[in-house]
Amino acid sequence: MDQPGCCKPQRSPEQTDLGCCPPQTSSEPVSSGCSPLETPVSQSCCSPATEGGCCPVPGVSDDQPGYKLWPFVAGWLETPVGRVPQVETRLTWSDRREHWQMRWGIGRMRYSLASGLYAAGRPDANSEVLVTANYKMSFDLLRSSLAGRDLWLLILDTRGINVWCAAGKGTFGTGELVQRIAATRLTELVEHRRLILPQLAAPGIAAHEVKKQSGFQVVYGPVRSEDLPRFFDSGLQASVEMRRVSFSLQERLVLTPVELVNARKQVLWGIPILFLLGGVAPSVYSFSGAWARGVGGVLAGLVGLLCGALLSPLLLPWLPGRAFAVKGALTGFGVALLGLLFFYQSFNWLNGMALLVALPAVSSWYAMHFTGSTPFTSPSGVEKEMRMAIPAQAAALVVGLACWIAAAFV
Repeated sequence: MDQPGCCKPQRSPEQTDLGCCPPQTSSEPVSSGCSPLETPVSQSCCSPATEGGCCPVPGVSDDQPGYKLWPFVAGWLETPVGRVPQVETRLTWSDRREHWQMRWGIGRMRYSLASGLYAAGRPDANSEVLVTANYKMSFDLLRSSLAGRDLWLLILDTRGINVWCAAGKGTFGTGELVQRIAATRLTELVEHRRLILPQLAAPGIAAHEVKKQSGFQVVYGPVRSEDLPRFFDSGLQASVEMRRVSFSLQERLVLTPVELVNARKQVLWGIPILFLLGGVAPSVYSFSGAWARGVGGVLAGLVGLLCGALLSPLLLPWLPGRAFAVKGALTGFGVALLGLLFFYQSFNWLNGMALLVALPAVSSWYAMHFTGSTPFTSPSGVEKEMRMAIPAQAAALVVGLACWIAAAFV
């Protein structure tokens, strides 16, 4: 079921899958059932007897298992094209908790909502139409910027991917936009022929084709949704500041947790491998050596991960070079050199060589993963960098491991 405002349940089967019904316009109390009328969101049509759950929502079938309404659906608006869910413009603690989970990659691939038409406030035929992706965090950031405004929200099916990445992948594209305009019967809903798209959607949209196929003109809004109020107040004009893509320390920092989480499989595989290799000794194999040297190898690998996935993004503007692989290698080399200076008595020359070669390789690999999260790179540039960097990283890692194993024989 692709019903706007619905989602797959997050609750246990014994809990109700029904959402709250739209409040009523009448001030008359209702003892049971739901009013089919549109209503102010402050008044509920559910009777006191329905504590612990709400009565079924008209227009949304209550006999389809596995679906419930999103909590952000505050009511329903009757329109010429049918019922449209009205959304809250204030984020709840639950929304913010989910955003934190997404930053850590928890349930990231399931964080989407049904595509289609939504309403913020009580829009009419002259209200503007904003377009965004069906990644819920993108949707939340948009609706939280629209308090006190009456607007239509057209949600594209981007497979749960944010606007910028979806535009690059083609899911936030011309075909999907034109198809969604037709599916929602947008021409019957609004009198104007204008759509406001996020600026970062531009790589996936051919504005002239949208105009040709649907009759709607594309207007690009600001980069950040928080600038939308000023954009509307200035007559749909974006300032130079609104058009500029920033990448501040805070913006870089919030992207690092998911990189650390994504590395968990490599870490889990790497730990036993390093312990196993650490036991190689002149006596063929030493279990005590596996423990002593294995711990050192694991620590070096984890430091390389932190250098590439955390330290390199934080130091990004100050690291020389354009390639992220180079930036990561420099970060790893600097940390390895500091480690040797402080703990030189614990290393023979082969161990020191292994650290200086392998740690930058690991750091370079994970720093290179960060390219897709920045406004500094293009898909073709990333592919070119990877073709050049991966063989060098692999060779450096092999040399570093060889030096580390050979150090046990010195």
